[in-house]
Amino acid sequence: MKVAIIMGSDSDLPVLEPAIATLAEFGVGAEVTVASAHRTPEKVREFVATAAAGGAGVFIAAAGAAAHLPGVVASFTTLPVIGVPVNSTSLGGMDALLSIAQMPPGIPVATMAINGAKNAALFAVQVLATADPALREKLAEHRRAMAAEVEKKAAKIAATLGR
Repeated sequence: MKVAIIMGSDSDLPVLEPAIATLAEFGVGAEVTVASAHRTPEKVREFVATAAAGGAGVFIAAAGAAAHLPGVVASFTTLPVIGVPVNSTSLGGMDALLSIAQMPPGIPVATMAINGAKNAALFAVQVLATADPALREKLAEHRRAMAAEVEKKAAKIAATLGR
């Protein structure tokens, strides 16, 4: 399975690069495109349909400002959609966060933190791992590696303080 990533503008790519890299670390393919919920809604609809037919199991949709893209994607599919609000306005991304989080009943979108693309990728991997034991083990190893890194930092601090 793969993850389909759609962003409202090419300027969102730097925010999404950690998601693309994280998916690659887990061996999960990503199909990536730019399409606008307002300016190219038919392209959005077509991308959702072809990505789902092509094996996508989860969508990550990133958008700033009014941030309608994740909701529009969710309206075209029953697959999970993860929204990433992008900090692209003077409101610091709060407008996008609220636009994505406040979906109407019946069309849910999982909402990450502002610019939280890495967590979006990890959440997508978790969703895919519900049907893939090997992916679940990769997630468990990732968690163990994070814990080991924290312990390494704690030991360094303890050594620095002479404890």
